[in-house]
Amino acid sequence: MASMINIGRELPLFPMNAGIGPRSYVQNSSYQRGILDVAKPIIEEEILEKLNIKPSVKNGVSIADFGCSTGHNSFPAMDFITQAINHIHTSAEFQVLFNDVASNDFNTLFTSLPPNRIYHATGVPGDFHGRLLPESSLHFAYSSWSLQWLAQVPEAVADRSSLAWNRGAILYPAAKSNEVGEAYLEQYGKDMEAFLESRSVEMVGGGLMALLVPGVPQVWDPQSEYTIPCDINLLGSCLMDMAKMGRLSEAKIDSFNLPYYFTTPQQLKSILDRSHNFSIERMEILDNPGKHSLPSINARTAFYRAVHERLLADHFGGEIIDELFDLYKKKLAASPVFRNPNNDKTIVILAMLKRKAD
Repeated sequence: MASMINIGRELPLFPMNAGIGPRSYVQNSSYQRGILDVAKPIIEEEILEKLNIKPSVKNGVSIADFGCSTGHNSFPAMDFITQAINHIHTSAEFQVLFNDVASNDFNTLFTSLPPNRIYHATGVPGDFHGRLLPESSLHFAYSSWSLQWLAQVPEAVADRSSLAWNRGAILYPAAKSNEVGEAYLEQYGKDMEAFLESRSVEMVGGGLMALLVPGVPQVWDPQSEYTIPCDINLLGSCLMDMAKMGRLSEAKIDSFNLPYYFTTPQQLKSILDRSHNFSIERMEILDNPGKHSLPSINARTAFYRAVHERLLADHFGGEIIDELFDLYKKKLAASPVFRNPNNDKTIVILAMLKRKAD
């Protein structure tokens, strides 16, 4: 999924690294893809037991992936979802709508489509926090590793007069709550509600939504364990090191904050409970096996670079990127905690929602 950041000026939307080369998202997203094998039987079971739709002969069944990136991780999900629905509606035609921001590399997606798919494919560019599709046109919605991205950075964290000003950091603290974290959580709640409200208009009654939302446990040990926000704060410390070396200014760092939030299961459930249009059919906390797909420090570094390079290069300049990730790699290698993927306590929350009938 691409990101949109707002740090006091309007910026374009930044997708993951494009193409299929060694630094592309395609080659460096096994961490995200790992959850599919765990989630697949749960989603299939929910489809067979709870999907309650009446597709028309004319329009068939519409499925959307919100935050598809270049499709590498989306295609296997769309395959098993269409196959599961096909068991119920054997004569229906399927249309899959691949959504990401307009600057996403849709060329790679469409040139990589599986040849034996049972669906028609359509691209839908745009920010998924708002409306994208016609009213009551969508039967199944899916999103994986995308809903951590915010529509914008919370305004307070870039405001020098605010208690939430995030001086010298690029994300909220990973292991403690403060004003910065509270500002991020407030923005996350607003953006999730906007996402749900938009989907409630687009989905038909009885339709299902499968959300694979990356998050963090309510309790974990920051002395011997880590989560993705810890990794990002480590990356932020590398930027501060470069500022001390005169490679960039601290003011440049103060004006940059990453636009995402990793929720706890309790926080997410509270947000979902506030929706009047969806019922929570099932919630599961999943341990992401994808963490074992990054066995080396080099692989971990490449994964984070594929996700963040375009954001960082736009703000700090492309000339610092190699040096930044070299520093990051050295810090990872120096830490016995970060070196062991078993210490990664990042979770994925699977939420199955059903659109209530109007």
